[in-house]
Amino acid sequence: MDQLERPRPGILPLILMGALTGLLSGLFGIGGGVLLVPMLVLFLGFQQRLAAGTSVAAILPAAIVGGIGYAVQGNVDWVAAPLLAIGIVIGAQLGSYLLSRTPTGFLRWMFMVFLLVVVVSLWFVVPERDDTIDITVLTGALLVVTGLLTGVLSGLLGVGGGVVVVPILMFFFGASDLIAKGTSLIMLIPGSISGTFGNSRRRNVDLRSAAVLGIAASVLSPLGSVIATWISPFWSNVAFSILLGLILLQMLVRTLRRKK
Repeated sequence: MDQLERPRPGILPLILMGALTGLLSGLFGIGGGVLLVPMLVLFLGFQQRLAAGTSVAAILPAAIVGGIGYAVQGNVDWVAAPLLAIGIVIGAQLGSYLLSRTPTGFLRWMFMVFLLVVVVSLWFVVPERDDTIDITVLTGALLVVTGLLTGVLSGLLGVGGGVVVVPILMFFFGASDLIAKGTSLIMLIPGSISGTFGNSRRRNVDLRSAAVLGIAASVLSPLGSVIATWISPFWSNVAFSILLGLILLQMLVRTLRRKK
């Protein structure tokens, strides 16, 4: 049976999942797919690819509204965001192409090591709220490369771009936590549009579910961006490290299960 011919999920569970995704998206500057995809698979019976494609489409409204929330507060780097977006759009296409041609086991373990280092670092390296990215020709090129590598990882491993970009902007480009989150959300917009077009052609997206999830997410995404400004950089780091730790645990469990 075609995966889009299965019984449609109820509106209420979609609204609840979308609301939670939107809140976390606005709070941490991430797409939210790392949480939404497993929820769609476990609770609503989505196949993995359909869940991933639906998640990519659903995050677009939340990224737009949440990004606007950060922008209104002056917490978006409008030079870094498009440079990252250029790289991530190209990288996502490359990652999708390499998905069936590249062994991802070693790459997955390397990414989990990266997440572990980030989780530990978040407890010791706390950015200042007035920190900004010093844009030069070199940093501009590195931002494009960062977006490119993030896009490839996203295509190969199914991880959200914000999970990678937010800590990199803080640790390697000197951005404040709010600038990193706001810039990440703006970066996700073209990536979501590009990914949704590709997934629609491959019938890997449930547009009805994505619309419900996206509308619900966009309602709470601004609240998440406001809460982010109320939390001190240290406690923001603590909360983000806990989220990344849960993502790391989820990836570890899924990787070990595949080996059985």
